[in-house]
Amino acid sequence: MDSSKMLLLSPPSAALLSQKRSSFVVKYNRSRLRTPLKVLAMAKETSESDNGVIEKAAIAGGLVANPVIAWSLYTLKTTGCGLPPGPGGSIGALEGVSYLAVVGIVGWSLYTKAKTGSGLPNGPFGLLGVVEGLSFLSLLAILVVFGLQFFQNGSIPGPLPSDQCFG
Repeated sequence: MDSSKMLLLSPPSAALLSQKRSSFVVKYNRSRLRTPLKVLAMAKETSESDNGVIEKAAIAGGLVANPVIAWSLYTLKTTGCGLPPGPGGSIGALEGVSYLAVVGIVGWSLYTKAKTGSGLPNGPFGLLGVVEGLSFLSLLAILVVFGLQFFQNGSIPGPLPSDQCFG
């Protein structure tokens, strides 16, 4: 049989012909690629599309609210009163909104922790993580200063100016 006919009749799995002393030996090479398959599945972070605006608002609010709370707690500890109302009540309003923002960030973080097992995502440049950490520290400082105020004076000042404070 002719070598060209042997190649045509051989299976398509790469039959190799080698010539030894005027005789043909057919070797079948059944080489299969046995490389393990690597499956890579990555979920898209929901924070990029769903919570992008919320995250940026929380970052901006938290970066403003945490220093305001630190100022408020220092003022409360040294004077026994919160921040002064300011022009048109703007400073007092900023103080109140800051407390609400910190409580909101801590609540969001605890909800996310319970739902996913981890806290808030880091956000752009890690700022949301920073705001989250500062908010927890602010909450701890609130509990300490309000507790000290309550045990030393018997009460904490109310949210509105009174005769005792700025009356």
